Amino acid sequence: MASKRRKDPLWARLLLIFGAVLLVMSGGTLVAAQTLIAQANDAITQGSLLNDSSGAGGEEANNIDGAVNLLLVGIDAREKGSAVTSVLSDTIIILHIPATHDQAYLISIPRDSRVKIPAYPKTGFQGSTEKINSSFSYGYQGDGTEQQKRARGMDLLSTTLNDLTGIKFNGAALIDFGGFESIIHAMGGVDMCVDEKATSIHLGINSEGHLYQGWYNEASDSVEGLPAGYKPYVHELGCRKMSATLALDYARIRKSLSDGDYGRQRHQQQLMKAIAKQATSSGVLTDLGKLGGLMDAAGDAFILDTQGIKVADFIFTLKGVAANDLMLIKTNAGNFRSVNVGGQEFETIDEESLDMLDAAKEGTLGTFLIEHPQYIAKSG
Repeated sequence: MASKRRKDPLWARLLLIFGAVLLVMSGGTLVAAQTLIAQANDAITQGSLLNDSSGAGGEEANNIDGAVNLLLVGIDAREKGSAVTSVLSDTIIILHIPATHDQAYLISIPRDSRVKIPAYPKTGFQGSTEKINSSFSYGYQGDGTEQQKRARGMDLLSTTLNDLTGIKFNGAALIDFGGFESIIHAMGGVDMCVDEKATSIHLGINSEGHLYQGWYNEASDSVEGLPAGYKPYVHELGCRKMSATLALDYARIRKSLSDGDYGRQRHQQQLMKAIAKQATSSGVLTDLGKLGGLMDAAGDAFILDTQGIKVADFIFTLKGVAANDLMLIKTNAGNFRSVNVGGQEFETIDEESLDMLDAAKEGTLGTFLIEHPQYIAKSG
């Protein structure tokens, strides 16, 4: 008799997205699953991203029997005509799974949040109070290989978040925008719904429909580097399959959105959920060439830190979490809490949002959201 079909675990989907493994739980044998896990483990760049002494990681936090918190960070390290010496964290997301292991939440931290960044002796940084995305940069600066510099950036960012929220992370994953593009390209695109007309600040298009990658000039508030005959690309309302270039571009836009950076955070969360669904769709799982290309792309794109816990242990422990249980959360309930300090605009995280993050730390986020449904974002 055929075995009952079970849901692919969300954790498996998310680990594939962030550099780990795809576990097929649909009628496959344990041996086959373990073989796939081993193959994915060999392909993934694994390293230490969380400093045990910072309180952000370490043995005490590394227990997945209860609630699980993972730090997911996206960076843009592409060069603009010169060598990269500083990198900001454009995307900061906490993936929270409660102790029941039957739900998952994506909590975006606004990159312009004004926070206290602690001193970091590894790079000689003395500490300051400024935008949270700068914390990655202060850790990244200095000598070392690219992986070492990125690991330091994650270390300081996770410590900054730990100081702010008290949350200790069971693991972390880092990806740059080029990595996202390679993963979506390997899947043949991804299904996305544009919920508000948005004008690109990086991508141009000409009358023949050809796309061209430019770059955004903050000073002039315009897209630079586009050839003659090209104008900024406009994402029109509606649902469609997007190429890797268009999907990533849409998830980076904030200037033309009515809710600015909160809209950008929502679209980034929607993209992650769309990738998760696409990665385990029948069109990918039944195409060995596409599946192999996806795993290769994930292996090249991510740095993953599971804090010493085996990937297989994560997958089997959290197999009850399904993709449809992925809930998207917004800080400040999506309302701007801006403050001007010394002529510079910052976003502040209000007390109620700190209560929300405290609920994630205490494992009571579900109860908080029942009482504060305004913190739940559109899922697509």
